[in-house]
Amino acid sequence: MRFTKMHGLGNDYVFVNTFEEQVDDPGALAVDISDRHTGIGSDGLVLIGPSRAADFKMTMFNSDGSRGAMCGNAARCVGRYVYERGLTKQTEFVLETDAGRRPVSLFLDGGQVVSVQVDMGSPITDCERVPCRLGKGRMLEVPITVQDRTFLVTPVSVGNPHAVILMEEPIEGLDIGQYGPLLEHHPAFPQQVNIEWVNVLSPDRLRMRVWERGSGETQACGTGACAALTAAYLCGKTEKHAVVELPGGELDILFADHLFMTGPAVFVFDGTYEEKARENP
Repeated sequence: MRFTKMHGLGNDYVFVNTFEEQVDDPGALAVDISDRHTGIGSDGLVLIGPSRAADFKMTMFNSDGSRGAMCGNAARCVGRYVYERGLTKQTEFVLETDAGRRPVSLFLDGGQVVSVQVDMGSPITDCERVPCRLGKGRMLEVPITVQDRTFLVTPVSVGNPHAVILMEEPIEGLDIGQYGPLLEHHPAFPQQVNIEWVNVLSPDRLRMRVWERGSGETQACGTGACAALTAAYLCGKTEKHAVVELPGGELDILFADHLFMTGPAVFVFDGTYEEKARENP
């Protein structure tokens, strides 16, 4: 099986072109290839294929094999892939995802894609629709206690559920490996949740770390950056346009009618992978 590894700000995925390749068990394959010791090493698997509802279809699986509805960093990488591999000559097109249709715009320099913008749609702030069980309607900075800490959580969905925690304490020293799994699987979130710890540096700049459901701490999360700006704006702490600093780099997020995320998409390498033989049940 041929594959391409790409990343958006260090949030890395293995991409398979299903116009040419067949993947019979993508959940199991995601687990195998994501292992950073015995596999390719990634935060998950993304399949690029045909769509009846849009120009292309993006289907993603987390490193634990669970299916994810949407990933902003992966969507940017798909945008660059389909253009530079000759699957389209258009610089604007639409991706079908499990979270809905997502328009993509490419910015070029000398024929090369230098950045990609994804229309992430409108955020969902109604608690029941995120989904979460913290209350009804929009809930801002609701306390949740895990072990020895109480965090103030703002639930937001950007096609997948997020719990945004705006903190005065510098996030660099926080042990999110301790609290991330507890919050991810907290009973308040029936579909699990991605968690963002955020420092508001100024009205137009945020700093963020993220624990992604099914993958753990990652270098960046596009939907998480969108959720972070949404929560910070609704809590009266930022403007509608901000740069979000992540361990892997920066994303430009605009909260207009929709959320617009702009950032890089980087090729790492191409390769071939021999899938593991599996016993029939």
